[in-house]
Amino acid sequence: MTNASVLPGQPRGAVVSGRATARAINVLAPNPSAMTLDGTNTWIVAEPDSELAVVVDPGPLDQDHLRNVVATAEQAGMRIALTLLTHGHPDHAGGAARFAELTGTKVRALDPALRLGDEGLAAGDVIRTGGLELRVVPTPGHTADSLCFHLPADQAVLTGDTVLGRGTTVVAHPDGRLGDYLDSLRRLRSLTVDDGVHTVLPGHGPVLEDAQGAVEYYLAHRASRLAQVETAVENGHRSAADVVAHVYVDVDRSLWPAAELSVRAQLEYLQEHGLI
Repeated sequence: MTNASVLPGQPRGAVVSGRATARAINVLAPNPSAMTLDGTNTWIVAEPDSELAVVVDPGPLDQDHLRNVVATAEQAGMRIALTLLTHGHPDHAGGAARFAELTGTKVRALDPALRLGDEGLAAGDVIRTGGLELRVVPTPGHTADSLCFHLPADQAVLTGDTVLGRGTTVVAHPDGRLGDYLDSLRRLRSLTVDDGVHTVLPGHGPVLEDAQGAVEYYLAHRASRLAQVETAVENGHRSAADVVAHVYVDVDRSLWPAAELSVRAQLEYLQEHGLI
């Protein structure tokens, strides 16, 4: 679930399938919408010249797309050995069970309900497949089960819906919580400062080459929205729907239902901190 507004300096062009870094190939799912931008980015990740690949977010239950992911890996001389999920929303995980059937892979996720196999994912886990190293970074907030995957060899991070290639993401209340999301953004910022991450491989939208700038913008954007919501409440706008109408006037009305989820998360955050 996303908000399709464009951030300063972000690319506006259409997203296409293809290689994004030395180790990551995007296969764009055919599910474009106001909420999914150009569609879901399914990532095939592997060491150069390795015969084994990892897929992050097989995407929606679309048979042609799932087969296209398999075919893309095969054309690159790779066999898919493992499937990972950034979170459980259907545009990312809806096709996971069918994809596991097609590839004979296990599915690893934070949420036990999404796993196929004995192993899940947790903070600090390091996934090694065919020489590839991916580090699990817990980033709850968009959803409670949201994860990112740090790809140190490419100085990149696969962010699912936590940071998008275009626009900002929804804090999907009640599962998503704003306090968690702000902590997650700070965790990602530390990757850019301390671990040299400069590339964002998002779940939707184009690749970003200024990871630190993107995360800093997200933090500033959240602070600005939170201040607007607080002011709206002080001016008598108490319901989430009413706050959306006053604060999200710059957002397409088709996205207001999603914006209302974020507003509910913001109101909860303000109440928890005694600010309203």
